[in-house]
Order: sequence, then structure tokens, then C-alpha cells
Amino acid sequence: MSHVFHRHLKQQYPTAVAGDGPWLIDSQGRRYLDACGGAAVSCLGHSDSEVQEAISEQVQRLAYAHSSFFTTEPMEELADFLVAHAPEGLESVYFVSGGSEAVEAALKMARQYFLEIGQPQRRHVVARRQSYHGNTLGALAAGGNAWRRKPFEPLLLEMSHVSPCYAWRHQWADESEADYVERLAAELEERIEQLGPENVMAFVAEPVVGATLGAVPAVNGYFRRIREICDRHGILLILDEVMCGMGRTGSLFAAEQEGISADLITIAKGLGAGYQPIGATLVSARIRDAIANGSGFFQHGHTYIGHATACAAALAVQQAVQSRGLLARVRTLGEGLNQRLQQRFAEHPHVGDIRGRGLFRGLELVADRDSKAPFDASLNLNGRVKMAAMEQGLMCYPAGGTLDGRQGDHILLAPPFILDESHLDEIVDRLGRAIDQALPA
Repeated sequence: MSHVFHRHLKQQYPTAVAGDGPWLIDSQGRRYLDACGGAAVSCLGHSDSEVQEAISEQVQRLAYAHSSFFTTEPMEELADFLVAHAPEGLESVYFVSGGSEAVEAALKMARQYFLEIGQPQRRHVVARRQSYHGNTLGALAAGGNAWRRKPFEPLLLEMSHVSPCYAWRHQWADESEADYVERLAAELEERIEQLGPENVMAFVAEPVVGATLGAVPAVNGYFRRIREICDRHGILLILDEVMCGMGRTGSLFAAEQEGISADLITIAKGLGAGYQPIGATLVSARIRDAIANGSGFFQHGHTYIGHATACAAALAVQQAVQSRGLLARVRTLGEGLNQRLQQRFAEHPHVGDIRGRGLFRGLELVADRDSKAPFDASLNLNGRVKMAAMEQGLMCYPAGGTLDGRQGDHILLAPPFILDESHLDEIVDRLGRAIDQALPA
């Protein structure tokens, strides 16, 4: 019996013992092609020698120094790198250990900003249904993943949720993209009016929705319209790029493809590529300056923020992505993956939608293509696909509750940036076999 409190206590897990590029190897010698990066994490695969060397060198010099006493060279250098490549207006970086912590920091920083500028009444947060922002209580409250929220609802802060930008299911057949954007904008405006514009603190959204919807990008113009609404009402825009950022969609920040910036952007996963736990909240100059010119102290913190070894690892990861031209490679490989998915699944009777950007792709599974009816949730189709894929030597990231937190199944793909064309063929071939194996007879 294992003494580890595993995620699922009724499941037996293979023991991972080694990594080899995009492959993970278990204690029985079986190899698994990592088509999901764990959870969109392992963008450089599992055996990058340059990152391993950077970690070793940093540990030998200085593993850790508490940020209430010291800054460190890798923390400063990583912040410089991120700000130099960030969307306009983002000029400071607050380091944490993961995505949920980054979202918690963003929410608290937004609240403190309004305290600092004399608007303490601003406390409401508006987010979107079918979103996911993390598992800590503040992040969970902001998220719109009904299944994850339900057991803990008595503990959650009250936050408002509006419709996601989920065109395949919610854009009307006779509605243009521009009209769909205006309908969603009107819904947000109405919610802001209900809460009182002077009381709303922030709007939170994923530029490309990850785990809860399966790589759903917004339609053209949606985020520009959201940015305009936030600006008009003095509301902060928080973009959660924990999963879709750091090159995953083909640009370092997903917001670049929306033609906007944000007041706060949260990142993690691909930031350190799994070589060390790290996340960050990027902060606009106006928020930083308000706190710097006011109390001067952000009333928040964790023991491991700005961890020297984690920052050294993340800096090595980001330098590798840049020096090896991997953002362009993500765009090329992403198009290649999309073409193969279309060829294999476009006419599949139980694949309703194929979507995404870069190496961030999703397939939505349906019982009926014409009506878009989901499979019965009791079948646990997403779980069956995951198990069948592992049997095929493939790691993918299926999830349920795509429609409403209970109904609907999708598969998320987020493989490493270091693949070659043959890996794309293997992913689609193994995934096709896994889906067909998992479907009910």
C-alpha cells in the first residue's frame, strides 16, 4: 500500500522513472508519448540538458534565499526577460510557485490597488462560466467549473459569472461573429450595471480556455470589446494565461493574438516547463505605482516566492524557447497537428468540434454530430479515453462537464514544442485508436 495521498485513491498509477524528449518511461520500461505536457506544462519535454545544467549550477551557488531578506540574480534576470517580452504596460513581475497562487495574487493585488487609490467599495469580480482559474479558494471562486466548485461552494467568495465565448455551441446559426461579440458584451454590461460599475473590481478570463472547455479560443474582436468595457468603467482586466500562455498558442503571451494588453496576467506551467514549480503574476505600471506611492507594501506572500532555483530553471527554459526559435516551431507544428486531426476526425461520427491554436488543441466528443448532443455523463467517456490512450502509450488530457459542469466530454492536447513531424503522426494515430476503443458499443 502506498502512503502517498494520491489524486485518486482507487486508482493504481504506473511509476515514472525517466524522461526522453517527449516521452516518459515507467518502471516496467513502457514508453508514453506525452501529447498533453502533463497539463500543458512540459513544453521542452522531459530531458533538456541545458535546463538541467542551469538548475545544477544554481543549486551549487545558492538554492534559496527568502524574499523578505534578499533579491537574487535569477529572480531579477527572469523578471527582466518577462517584462521585455510582455504586452505593453506590464512592467513588474510577482513570482509564486504555481498557477493557483498566481491567480490568488492577482485577485488580492487588484483589491489592494483600489484600496490604495481610494476606491474601497470596489470588491466584485466578474468571470465566466466554464472557466478554470485554479483550486485554491479564491481562484476556485473566480472559476466557473461547476464540478470543481460544487463541494466547496459554502467556502467560496461570491463572484459573478457571465457566458463564455464558446462559439461552436452558443453562437446562433444566423449570427455573425460581430453580433455574437456584441451579445456577449451586452451581457457583461448588464451584469456590471446590476452590481454597480463603481463596485466592480476586475474581470477575469482565459484568452484560450483550457482544461474546462478544451482549447476554446475567443472569436475575433471579443477581447478588444472586453478591454473597452473594462476601461470605460475603470475595471481591471485579469487575463489567466496559466495554461495557454508562455508560447503554447504560438506567441509568448496569448494576449498578443487578441491585440490587447491587460492590467494583470497570470502565468505558470510552460514558464518553468515542469523542471521546477513556478508561476508569476505580471503587473501593470499603474498598479505597481499605486502601491509603491501608497503603502509601499503588497500585503501578501508565500515562503517560496522568487525561489532562486525555480527562477534559474524558468529563465533557462525561456531562453531556450527564444534561442531555438520554438515559437515559430509551435505555429508550424500546431498547423501540422490541426491538419492531421482534421484528416482523421473531421468526419468521425462522434467528434463534433476540432479547435485551438498552436500546440493547444481540443476535440469535443458528441453522441450525435447534427444535434451536438453529448454522451450520457454516466458513461465517463473522458475517463475511458484517458485509460485507453495510456494503454496505447499516449498521454492526453480528457475532461468531462464541457457543457455545464456535468455533461459533455472533450480531449485536450498540449504536447512539447520539441516534437518532429513523425510525433504528430503518432499522436493522431494512437489517439484515434484510443477514442474508438473507448466509445460505447
